[in-house]
Amino acid sequence: MTWLLPVPVILPLLAAGLSLVLGRFRRAQLVVTVLALATSLGAAIAMAFEADTAPMVLDVGSWAAPVGVSLVADRLTLMMLIVSLVVTVGVLVYSSSQSVSRDESSSPMPVYYPSYLVLSAGVSDAFLAGDLFNLYIGFEILLAASFVLITLGGTRSRVRSGTVYVVVSLFSSAVFLLGLAFTYAAVGTVNMAQLAVRLSELAEPTRLMLQATFLVAFGIKAAIFPLSAWLPDSYPTAPAPVTAVFAGLLTKVGVYAIIRTQFLLFPGGGWDTVLAVLGIFTMIVGILGAIAQDDIKRMVSFTLVSHIGFMVWGISISSKEGLGAAIVYAAHHILVQTTLFLIVGLMQYLGGTTSLAKLGGLAGKSPLLAGMFLIVAFNLVGIPPLTGFLGKVGLARASVLDGTGRGWALLAAGLIASLLTLYVVVKAWSMAFWQPAEGEASTSAEAPVIPKLPRAMVAATAGLLLVQVGMAGGMNVIYGYALRAASDLVDRTPYISAVLGHDGRGSGASSKVVRRSDFSVVPPLNEQPSKAPELWRLNEPQDGERVRVGEAE
Repeated sequence: MTWLLPVPVILPLLAAGLSLVLGRFRRAQLVVTVLALATSLGAAIAMAFEADTAPMVLDVGSWAAPVGVSLVADRLTLMMLIVSLVVTVGVLVYSSSQSVSRDESSSPMPVYYPSYLVLSAGVSDAFLAGDLFNLYIGFEILLAASFVLITLGGTRSRVRSGTVYVVVSLFSSAVFLLGLAFTYAAVGTVNMAQLAVRLSELAEPTRLMLQATFLVAFGIKAAIFPLSAWLPDSYPTAPAPVTAVFAGLLTKVGVYAIIRTQFLLFPGGGWDTVLAVLGIFTMIVGILGAIAQDDIKRMVSFTLVSHIGFMVWGISISSKEGLGAAIVYAAHHILVQTTLFLIVGLMQYLGGTTSLAKLGGLAGKSPLLAGMFLIVAFNLVGIPPLTGFLGKVGLARASVLDGTGRGWALLAAGLIASLLTLYVVVKAWSMAFWQPAEGEASTSAEAPVIPKLPRAMVAATAGLLLVQVGMAGGMNVIYGYALRAASDLVDRTPYISAVLGHDGRGSGASSKVVRRSDFSVVPPLNEQPSKAPELWRLNEPQDGERVRVGEAE
């Protein structure tokens, strides 16, 4: 089933090309985009069952790692991939009847669907990347598409916010590329499974420097304090569907990259205390920023920053329980934050503004919208029995089991941030739905004309809300899957052996790829044979003959 691995990357890219050709036919563009993303989602779900046994690896071009490029799908990858594709399909349906280009337009620009597909391909490639350079390529693909999407329509506010987003993204990519260059110079490879072996041989100061470089690069992308100031200024001006998919996915790709590199490449917790401090500040500073906002888009953007801190909380605990809870919370937050931004888009459609003071009285105009906002907001807070509560209970349990001052400090900060989040969402619901709008007369001779919410927008939002409810109902299965993913990440051996330890993967039918059975005895880089292909791809041994790594052909 490894042939399914490139589907979430290749199929959206091919569909993007076809969508460009169909630029004059908006309905055909929509059909192509929906089919491509739905097929990718089906492939990811099928792979999730296969990867529950062992990580899946595909050597692109039949060149085995570490010489070739590998796509790797383990439990963590597929959890993130499935949730991201669910979100992209939901937002796509929502945007089919929502303007994403100009305020006066009733349909998206022709470039929207191709850019959206390229964005999805970049996200999938980042999740599936088996080497750091391919991870960098995935980031660049999704960023190139996001540059187009965030400035659709060309209004002054969108161009201005897009400029901030582009500058920050390019800076983080430059730091990532610098870390990539340093890593290759130090150990001679960018394959993550091989890096997991070779980086342990470096001097501790060098390892910490490389780790810090990647944390800065991914911390900017994940919007971790103090590298998060760009997000509330960039996201609110974009169209609702674009903001929703950005909020749900782009920061989580950064979180995914931190999890992958921290546990696979840099185990041992050298920066755990620093991460814990940053997680605490991210939770508290983000939610304090939300309290000060009057515009609901900016308010929700600050809550996004705050709840990234909950994922950093689990990562900094560095245990299976903490990491498992962080993975569950990341999957939960992708769905919740996306749905919340879609609801904000419906509120803007209904009220004509995002100012809380001017939005009042929406409950009377749309009780369904008021109910959906309340459910999603309570899920963000962590009210039982929703997914946010279950994820936060897992984080709290990990802190208690950790038993250190760091764990207790994180637990206290999480409780404070959750209570302040409750205050923020209740304030927003009260001002936007319960209280009358500013300047609105208590009585009026003529009933105001209430715009009718488009069915596709409501259906997509309600669909993502139902996915959250279903996720809460199946949390035993999901949490178990996440804990197994966390166990493999902490252990590292399943990932390394899947990429470097399986026989039969190579560039010829008669070749056998011989791997290490003991990953702790890797010879130093300067002792490696000069002929890399002979090191990794040897003639298949005869029966009973054992070929050792490093022997020439």
